[in-house]
Amino acid sequence: MARKFFVGGNWKCNGTTEEVKKIATALNEGKVPSQDVVEVVVSPPFVFLPLVKGLLRPDFHVAAQNCWVKKGGAYTGEVSAEMLVNLDIPWVIIGHSERRLILGESNEFVGDKVAYALSKGLKVIACVGETLEQRESGSTMDVVAAQTKAIAERITDWENVVVAYEPVWAIGTGKVATPAQAQEVHCELRNWIHANTTPEVAATTRIIYGGSVNGANCKELAAQPDVDGFLVGGASLKPEFIDIIKSAEVKKDA
Repeated sequence: MARKFFVGGNWKCNGTTEEVKKIATALNEGKVPSQDVVEVVVSPPFVFLPLVKGLLRPDFHVAAQNCWVKKGGAYTGEVSAEMLVNLDIPWVIIGHSERRLILGESNEFVGDKVAYALSKGLKVIACVGETLEQRESGSTMDVVAAQTKAIAERITDWENVVVAYEPVWAIGTGKVATPAQAQEVHCELRNWIHANTTPEVAATTRIIYGGSVNGANCKELAAQPDVDGFLVGGASLKPEFIDIIKSAEVKKDA
């Protein structure tokens, strides 16, 4: 079964009410492939989730940018998986490199978060990726495998997991992994999943690319056989996000 192309837009810590309304309007007006060709999920900051969910066209879905590792309680500043479910938010991003690096989230902590979110019925965009130093030292696959292993050890059902490979050195820097670099890691990551879970999980799990994806480079990246979509940062706040969604057509035509 072909893996449906997936495009996520991570708005990060950006936006005002007015800006968010404008972005939602632009998305609603965009001409994009049908839902059987591409799945689109946008991830506004927590405070705008209900607003965006209410404004957005029905074929686009919303994701939270994070959630807590267990049930809610005395965890000031956190948002629980149960709260997201209560708001009917279907998706959550977990393990983004900004949280791993700035907030010190370990592989194990991220794995626990993924497992808990899935157990509550959320779908998860699980992020992995190496720093520039790790790439230059030749340890990219060791790093990505360790990050993925911490998730694989804690879950058995991958149906509601999308893996986002985001080389940290390419996030917001304007540097992009070449299509060949992206394909190489995606292929090796799929092989790791094949060896460490099941062949079926490896064949069906979507591995998407993130790191300075834009309207100019998306088609060439989308054409790679193991690139199943994108997690888009800055460009998801701009009109070119529609062009990135349209790059799903590359897979349909292949």
